[in-house]
Amino acid sequence: MSRFDRYLLSQLMQLFGFFALILVSVYWVNRAVQLFDQLISDGQSARVFLEFTALTLPNVIRLVLPVAAFVAAVYATNRLSSESELVVMQATGFSPFRLARPVVYFGLIVALMMALLVHHLVPLSRAKLAERRDEIAENIAERFLTEGQFVHPAGGITLYIRRITLDGQLHDIFLSDARDDARRTIYTAERALLVRSETGPKLVMFDGMAQRVTGPERRLSLTRFDDFSYDVGALVTGLGERHPTADELPTARLLWPDAATEALTGAPAAELRVAAHDRLSQPLLAVVAALIGFATLLVGGFSRHGLTRQIALAVALIIAIQFAVNSAARIATAAPQMWPVLYLPGLAGLAIGAALLALAGRSRRPRHGPPPGVPA
Repeated sequence: MSRFDRYLLSQLMQLFGFFALILVSVYWVNRAVQLFDQLISDGQSARVFLEFTALTLPNVIRLVLPVAAFVAAVYATNRLSSESELVVMQATGFSPFRLARPVVYFGLIVALMMALLVHHLVPLSRAKLAERRDEIAENIAERFLTEGQFVHPAGGITLYIRRITLDGQLHDIFLSDARDDARRTIYTAERALLVRSETGPKLVMFDGMAQRVTGPERRLSLTRFDDFSYDVGALVTGLGERHPTADELPTARLLWPDAATEALTGAPAAELRVAAHDRLSQPLLAVVAALIGFATLLVGGFSRHGLTRQIALAVALIIAIQFAVNSAARIATAAPQMWPVLYLPGLAGLAIGAALLALAGRSRRPRHGPPPGVPA
């Protein structure tokens, strides 16, 4: 690597670290405020809040890295242009493509960071976050089991427990479920236990009776039972049976899904492959962001009036590419066999960057022959 490459790369990395820190802090604080309101209202401790905010951090960094790479490239190029350093390097014979070499190195470094995030850290953090949410949801369900009080854990639900023993047995249960206007059910039982399962906490009642009132004529039916299981987790938190999402699984498992993976996620193999290709295409955007940020400003050359128009053009190009990314994601989601479109925005961005570098080189070629009005 030449001295110029090391110099420009060091400038880009320093600015990238600064802007990434600022943007991550802004995104993270915004997310932390939402989590704080949610968790504290549920009675969780500060330790749980810090754990949740830490688990959301990898995904926040994934979102911020391309933006930070673009801002760093624009800022560094604008500063080098205003201080005439790029003009000097071009005067020594450096072409725009040669000047862009350290920018490509920089984009590849950021792309490697993104690849580590999207293929490893983000799936692990999301899986752990979903697991901790389920655990906290079960704890919330347990808090509604209050001795000697009528509680309303959800709209249309009334629960009463006369006594709770030290070993966790619940005695003399009254549970009214009036969520459905056309049907109301009242459960009574001599005793019950709160049991954890893979699909959430269950209230298992013994030696009881279910009284159901149905229809406009309010017909009453009685059912006695020796034991009956009631889904408290779905009642209180809406958990029910939860399938892991594609975001929580490793990329290799999504790219070559088997029958077990399809059964686990409840999604067909084509949709899982789309999620994998979406991850594979994301690191390419880091190279695109850095290259467009540099190439667009390089077209403007040196100007005492600044490069405001070129900066605006660079921002417009990045926004257009992001719109293309969103459109490609919608197309691939609607038609999984169209997964190659996920790579088109990144490839188009590289093509735009190369075209801008070629335009910058053409605009600086010396004209042949004497200037107009001067005899040969």
